[in-house]
Amino acid sequence: MTINLDGLSAKELQALIAKANQRRKTLSKRKPIAAVRKKLVSLARAEGYSVDELFGTGRMVREKAGVAAKKSPAKKSSQKGVKVAPKYRHPGDASKTWAGRGMPPSGCRPNSPGERSSRIS
Repeated sequence: MTINLDGLSAKELQALIAKANQRRKTLSKRKPIAAVRKKLVSLARAEGYSVDELFGTGRMVREKAGVAAKKSPAKKSSQKGVKVAPKYRHPGDASKTWAGRGMPPSGCRPNSPGERSSRIS
């Protein structure tokens, strides 16, 4: 993190220094995270628990309570198998249509060379 000090006034610099000193004091009072973690683990063990049971994964808590874990179903494509209205029609045979998905059938291609567009409006 870099702070551009060139654009700050003397008053703003003093406020920044005061905030930095306050943050440094706060951090110096804190114990290292490893020491706090060790203390929590030993306290949980002394009471007959594990840290995972107290704070961790919800899976362990559900298993202790006898509730089966819910499995989410696999997400399916919202477009798979959905029929859409045809966009293109064969100029000579109106029964031949194409929805614009996949390979276009011959004669239903949009803007075939030498033919007018067969797009349905």
